[in-house]
Amino acid sequence: MTTFTSYVALGDSFTEGMCDELLPDGHYRGWADRLAAALAREVAPADFRYANLAVRGKLIGQIRAEQLEPALALDGELVTLAGGLNDVLRPGCEIEQVQAQLGGAVERLLATGATVVLFTSTDPTRRMAGSARLMPAIERLRAFVAQLGEHPRVAVVDLFTATVFDDRRLWAEDRLHLSPEGHRRVAEAVRQALGREPAFDWRAPLPAAEAVGRAAKLRADLRWLRVHVGPWVLRRITGRSSGDGRPPKRAELSPYQP
Repeated sequence: MTTFTSYVALGDSFTEGMCDELLPDGHYRGWADRLAAALAREVAPADFRYANLAVRGKLIGQIRAEQLEPALALDGELVTLAGGLNDVLRPGCEIEQVQAQLGGAVERLLATGATVVLFTSTDPTRRMAGSARLMPAIERLRAFVAQLGEHPRVAVVDLFTATVFDDRRLWAEDRLHLSPEGHRRVAEAVRQALGREPAFDWRAPLPAAEAVGRAAKLRADLRWLRVHVGPWVLRRITGRSSGDGRPPKRAELSPYQP
């Protein structure tokens, strides 16, 4: 098992950690922070360094243009790269361009000698109404990630087949980002993809949830439309992103002690 003393995370809101616990500095914790804490415990914690360049709302081309060069300069031993789903969610996504951007980034990261972790998205058809139109692009991207995973220094975290992510309790109120429990499970999934002994079964279902009445469900749906869907649609119409002008939460490799 390879131990790591430096870890660089690239991506969008998934890797930034949106909707996990808030840290004292105002940033979200997220699965990448949780993973960094676990990896730091494997070595002398003072020797472990961690950077997180991910910014919410970024498309894969933006991740490559804005995060790849800084990541290469940091020269981390381990790099996680998650991106492309924001592209797929937009109408008119050209999946060939997404694949080219992702593949090019992975190639450059591997050239540094780093171990690279990639992800398949969760299956949206099991929890999101109207998501069937996304599946052709998601399936093609999933197959492409599997192909990249044939490299001996690429590990793929398969979230697509993990039916536990059909449970709404693993998702935040916005139904797009993970809840703290969702982030906890992704962190463990990455640990195991890196060859660590399981700390728990991240695919295991949660205990049965209490039934939700129709009135409560309707109130939740109306709140979701008002608080989350409306602003998202407005940003699409105006060409803005939730990450515009936002810096990464950990731009430099710095000591990370859990």
